[in-house]
Amino acid sequence: MSTPDAPRSLAEALRASDDAAMVALLRTRPDLLTPVPNDLTQLATRAGTRASVVRALERLDRFAQQVAEALAVAGDPATYGELLGLLAGDGTGGGDAARAGGAAADAADAAEVRDALDRALATLRGQALVWGGDDRLRLVRTARELLAPTPQRPSPTGLGPTVAEAMAGMSPGRVQSLVAAAGLAATHDAVSAVGALTALFTDRTRMAALLDEAPAESVEVLSRLVWGPPYGQVTAEPAAHLRWLIDRGLLLPTAPGTVVLPREAALHLRGGRAHRVLEATAPPVEAAREHRPQVVDATAAGQAHMALATVEELLKDWDEGGPAVLRAGGLSVRDLKRTAVALDVPEPQAAFWVELAYAAGLLAADGEADERYAATPAYDTWQELPAAERWAGLATAWLAATRTAGLVGGRDSKDRTLSALGPGLDRSAAPEVRHRVLTLLTELPEGSAPAPESLLARLRWERPPGAGASDLRSRLATWTLTEAELLGVTGRGALASHARALLAGGPDQLLPGSPDNRLPAGPTQPSPPLRGGRPTHPPVHPGPQGEAEADGGQPAPRGRAGTGGTHPGPPGEAEADGGQPAPRGGARTGSTHPGPQGETEADGGQPAPQGRAGAGGTQSGPRGRAGAGAGTKAGEPGPRGEAGAGAGQPGALSRAGAGRTGPHGEAKAREAEAARLLAPLLPEPLDHVLLQADLTAVAPGPLQRPLADALTVLADVESKGGATVYRFTPGSVRRALDAGQSASDLHAFLAAHSRTPVPQPLTYLIDDVARKHGHLRIGAASAYVRCDDEGVLNEILADKRAQGLRLRRLAPTVLATQADPAALLEGLRSLGFAPSAESAEGDVLITRAHSHRTPPRTPPEPVPDGPPLPDTTLIDAAVRAIRAGDLASTAPRKTTTPGTPGTGELPRTTPAETLATMQAAVLTGETLWIGYVNAEGAASQRVIAPVRVEGGFVTAYDHTADEVRTYPLHRVTGVAELADD
Repeated sequence: MSTPDAPRSLAEALRASDDAAMVALLRTRPDLLTPVPNDLTQLATRAGTRASVVRALERLDRFAQQVAEALAVAGDPATYGELLGLLAGDGTGGGDAARAGGAAADAADAAEVRDALDRALATLRGQALVWGGDDRLRLVRTARELLAPTPQRPSPTGLGPTVAEAMAGMSPGRVQSLVAAAGLAATHDAVSAVGALTALFTDRTRMAALLDEAPAESVEVLSRLVWGPPYGQVTAEPAAHLRWLIDRGLLLPTAPGTVVLPREAALHLRGGRAHRVLEATAPPVEAAREHRPQVVDATAAGQAHMALATVEELLKDWDEGGPAVLRAGGLSVRDLKRTAVALDVPEPQAAFWVELAYAAGLLAADGEADERYAATPAYDTWQELPAAERWAGLATAWLAATRTAGLVGGRDSKDRTLSALGPGLDRSAAPEVRHRVLTLLTELPEGSAPAPESLLARLRWERPPGAGASDLRSRLATWTLTEAELLGVTGRGALASHARALLAGGPDQLLPGSPDNRLPAGPTQPSPPLRGGRPTHPPVHPGPQGEAEADGGQPAPRGRAGTGGTHPGPPGEAEADGGQPAPRGGARTGSTHPGPQGETEADGGQPAPQGRAGAGGTQSGPRGRAGAGAGTKAGEPGPRGEAGAGAGQPGALSRAGAGRTGPHGEAKAREAEAARLLAPLLPEPLDHVLLQADLTAVAPGPLQRPLADALTVLADVESKGGATVYRFTPGSVRRALDAGQSASDLHAFLAAHSRTPVPQPLTYLIDDVARKHGHLRIGAASAYVRCDDEGVLNEILADKRAQGLRLRRLAPTVLATQADPAALLEGLRSLGFAPSAESAEGDVLITRAHSHRTPPRTPPEPVPDGPPLPDTTLIDAAVRAIRAGDLASTAPRKTTTPGTPGTGELPRTTPAETLATMQAAVLTGETLWIGYVNAEGAASQRVIAPVRVEGGFVTAYDHTADEVRTYPLHRVTGVAELADD
């Protein structure tokens, strides 16, 4: 039986909950906070909107969804016992049809189901999807409409409509004939007849007796319909076994030629269960293989080293300017294939490495007219870091990136190919899935690799895919396992110890795009938007009246950005960290006291100019910006309406900088810990190679950067792996000579860095190439060739292969051509000569690789999955504002003018009455209800306790905002006394 004080609506249930429950609700459903509701009635209405309910249902685990589905087919309201019976069954055999249905849920332990049901109901109540006590459980109306069965959309349980729903509109004569065929007494009206048939189907004993009389073919039909879908097709003249079911109401017509199995009959056949398989507990993640933790760490460290080498090789290959950007954005298929060949990896892996470098801010488009991809200045800084720190930066960027390389090569909704670095690769669920997959790996014993099938089953239980939707989370999980192995996060399928350090925080704390986590590269500017794709700066969500929300979804008044701990005051004003509202264009922080005419006095009574705020040594910058946090210097807000926070640091573009130090500091600490654990496992860079007589050099491990760079110029990489093999060729030696080295320099370099004697063939090769190098000189005529040896020039002119160069003799030692010098150089080199370019003064030109860099870029911002997660300060402030607004809207009021109470209109009194009532309330300490219109014309209701009335202003404690405020009397529309209770 319901208690007298049982809530009659969701708003009343929320009103009876404590602040902790409100905080939990807003944290699990952050879309309810955008913008902050005025009161609990508005919060309940928003919690019942279709978009919000769908979003909440999609984020439930499988058993919580099953509980909601069972409530949707139960009575409204339902009792706890009725709901438990729908989930666990009533213990009856249910007849042959139920046994044929395969009752897997019968094996579920009753106590286990009850415990799981208690947890599921707590979850549903906490997310405002279910309200009421155990004796009157109610599913929110929108959720019931989404989950209840209809002819167009069967229930997820496979149940059909009730007898009453299916017989609605049926003629009374037909209803009475059904009752008579079922062996029931005739009734006086159709309503009681429907009730009698429903009672028969819900009576286990009588229903079992009726089914015992059914032909075997009829029972077979019921067994096919019992677990859904419950609809079937019949002809105009159904067979005898179908006619038996139709005559007794076990199959009811819903449309011409269509019949349905009523819900009550189906539940009897199922043994009272709403679901065929009850998934009350999460399936465990099973270990497929076990390895020693030391082997796992060593394997992962080797993969981490290969990951660093691959990223370096990629960016070195694009050092002088990478492939062109497609007009629609991204990398062409041909360029991706070339990159895969250069890296010696399959194309999917090449796409992963390219996307990883882009996510880490090491790679971007240069923004030139002939736009190409190139390394960013951050790449040069990244190269100087220790190897372990470089890996930690890549791993952190991968964990938080929403761009998904696994989609490359697929098709978008418009059947266009998805290209690497192109638009359409963002999937908001990717960071959460990656973090969840790796977190599940931490639950296994160290060194254990999971069975992929059990891991995917666990993820599907935690977040079931919608009906008809592609299982994106399973695909993301599969890609996560593959990419984690490539990156060195896992080794032999098991999670490495250095990767565990990165998972200490939740996925919302992995912020590689934040200012504290970006690779240092000096002043930066945001990456340009991908052509045809979304921009890379964080989205701004509009609130009411053109306001903007930033970092936590908090609405900020016009022209301002909300900070981490702000909540709205009256329209057009902003409060920060529990402080005072700001007049137009400003924000106050800390504990401040308003003065007249919109000014603020802070810590000593010094008024702040209009549009600015003083708080604890904090001053805001120009109008429309706010400084927050002790020690912030005046005029140091971030650009474009941002808020500076902490020690005067400016915020990022369109973001507020307040309250972000903690998560960033924790993320950097986790990154440093991961680097510390990985560092001892990585091989130390070597300062030597092993020269061999076959003109090769073997690097038995990673080389020190100067040695590796010099050797890359002098020799070509022949093979990579644990040891890198370099091959010396005439072309590679000539390349070193073109770079300004002499033969003696090369001999000294090799002697200094080889653990073996320099082979004689290599010495001869260097001397032979050096002897020919520069014998021919090429300059611009368009181009000319000069040589002191006339015989060499005669040889060139006589060679038929040189006819394409169109050379002609100007002097015994000079040839000229219309070709440009670069083409002439390549042409003569192809003929076997070793020419060198010279300047206008006749000096040899030294050619070195020109490193092309983009302008400073920031890494791409992850695309959020819905509204940004609010922080604790914002949620606490929002709860206070909602509670205060609800107090103002529900407080009983005394009648001031006819018709005012209960209409929702603002109180209306004359200025004289308003002033007199305010002055009287100051003397008596009464609380008043006022209507207030701010400078923007937005009206609001407030409950205040006046403290002082003077100079055309009233200073009062505002219960709505939970602070002292000052209001101009000419903006008060009217005043009314609250009732004594």
